[in-house]
Amino acid sequence: MSWGGPGFVIAIVMLSMSAWVFTTWIRAKHGYPLEDQWTGKVIERTDPDADRKISLLTSENEQLTGKIGRLEERIAVLERIATDANSSSSRLADEIERLRVQKDRA
Repeated sequence: MSWGGPGFVIAIVMLSMSAWVFTTWIRAKHGYPLEDQWTGKVIERTDPDADRKISLLTSENEQLTGKIGRLEERIAVLERIATDANSSSSRLADEIERLRVQKDRA
């Protein structure tokens, strides 16, 4: 193959065009806006349900954050009970008995 011949120029042009097609395909696949060299954006993907999806995900995130907080509190109580039971089981029994007495009085 001659480096100065028309075959080499055509090969470079074909390689450049195939690279452009490949990058455009990757951008379209991942939802990036497609751009044209002269006119700017060609296609802008819009999802009509995007706002609804965002609000649903936000509310679900708030619920899960609340659940995680409650679970962390419960785990802390269980850890306290487990460590108290190992160190001083009589103190735990006294505390349970005190709570029973308070419940009976109420």
